[in-house]
Amino acid sequence: MSGPRPVVLFAAATTSYVANVALGTSAATGLVRTHRFRWVHHAVYVSTSVLAGAAASSLLWSPSRAGLRLLPAAVPLAVVPYVSARSRRHPLLALSAAPFFVASLTAALKEQHGVP
Repeated sequence: MSGPRPVVLFAAATTSYVANVALGTSAATGLVRTHRFRWVHHAVYVSTSVLAGAAASSLLWSPSRAGLRLLPAAVPLAVVPYVSARSRRHPLLALSAAPFFVASLTAALKEQHGVP
């Protein structure tokens, strides 16, 4: 029995990241009130981190190299909980991971379809 295909993990990690950015942005702009449910944003952050780690781990168990493009996202993901959500730095730091999620998902999709 084989494990999940790397592209599935990269898609799941990217989707979780986008959902977390959307939730954080909508809460910061007042579109959604999360005062009583702040834990949801934290839970999606944990989901994003776990899925990103699983996707990057494909470097160890598959021929996929897409994980190399996701590894730099570990830095902002590790630091963002320590930056106040009320500061301008929090969303900027969180958004700095976006290019790595996009690049890794693009690479995984290309690998899946045999595109060099």
